[in-house]
Amino acid sequence: MNELNEDENKYQIALSLIEGVADVIGKKSLAYTGSAKAVFFAKRKDLEKIDGIGQVLIKAILSADVLAKAEQELKWMEKEGVNHLFYGDKKYPNRLKQCEDAPLNLFYIGDIDWNNKKFICIVGTRKASNFGRQFTNDLVKELVPYNPIIVSGLAHGIDVAAHKAALQYGLQTIAVFAHGLDRVYPAAHANLAKTIAANGCLLSDYLSGTIPLPQNFASRNRIVAGLSDATIVIESAAKGGSLITDDIANSYNREVFAVPGNPTEKNAKGCNYLIKSQQAILLESATDIVKGLNWDVNDLAVQQSIFVDLTDDEQKIIAVLSDNEMHIDSLVQTLNWGFSKLASVLLQAEFKGVIVSLPGKIYKKSR
Repeated sequence: MNELNEDENKYQIALSLIEGVADVIGKKSLAYTGSAKAVFFAKRKDLEKIDGIGQVLIKAILSADVLAKAEQELKWMEKEGVNHLFYGDKKYPNRLKQCEDAPLNLFYIGDIDWNNKKFICIVGTRKASNFGRQFTNDLVKELVPYNPIIVSGLAHGIDVAAHKAALQYGLQTIAVFAHGLDRVYPAAHANLAKTIAANGCLLSDYLSGTIPLPQNFASRNRIVAGLSDATIVIESAAKGGSLITDDIANSYNREVFAVPGNPTEKNAKGCNYLIKSQQAILLESATDIVKGLNWDVNDLAVQQSIFVDLTDDEQKIIAVLSDNEMHIDSLVQTLNWGFSKLASVLLQAEFKGVIVSLPGKIYKKSR
């Protein structure tokens, strides 16, 4: 962690500690104030302009007593070698930044190239069959020439098979936790987690001390899907966490692939349903992924195409900014929009990388 940013880091972590400040509300606050620290020092009349913030939440922000806990967390992170990414940081994963509900804070142990051009997540049942484990291993092996980063959740079954295959064939892998980085769940995977940290990273948006509650796993899945260009489902029952990840990936307009199976097998029903209902592309080999994600075309063109799909409102902001830097109040007057609408559109345009927010609520075009 950069010592020069330690003070801002404290406020970034503290923002997540305020009861009621979820990721979406937190980002709207940041879009208006310009920084996490500025949120804590904002006046009531300014906070009242932010969409979704009622009087109860404003009171919680103005009387926030979470800074001491944030300082304790920073000390623990420094001691344990935990890295911190805030959603506004340049290194924050671009794919995840495009998701409205992306976490404000990410914590990780290890080293990863967040700008790698290829991320895929592999998920599936905890009760994997021999076929499922072997298919996972073979799929990862076939993908080695394309050097993707493999994302999964360190659970029993398909998750572990994906992590182990990545490690075996020299690919980086990310294990996304549904709890703090001060523990490993399941505990049986502690040694595997250490190996992953040395060849990728352990990732979470939860602070230390957070235990693996059931609801955390569904929330964790948004990170698994959001980090990835595609979600690969290998063996799944009709209901389960893999289908939640699939739903999230589809909501993010990411590709989903599913491996078909014997209709009489319980752990084939989920994948077969995804394919039958056209929520997933039928997956038989790595070739389907390569073709589906256009990995055989110029990667730069694919990366640039992410950012050219602007809404009419986003195009209006780009036209107004032109080559100028403008304060948010000037933008309100020029566009004749309300603060809530403007903050929302600014945030989405920033996610797409076409504008940059500067200190003092100033905005400019990124290029």
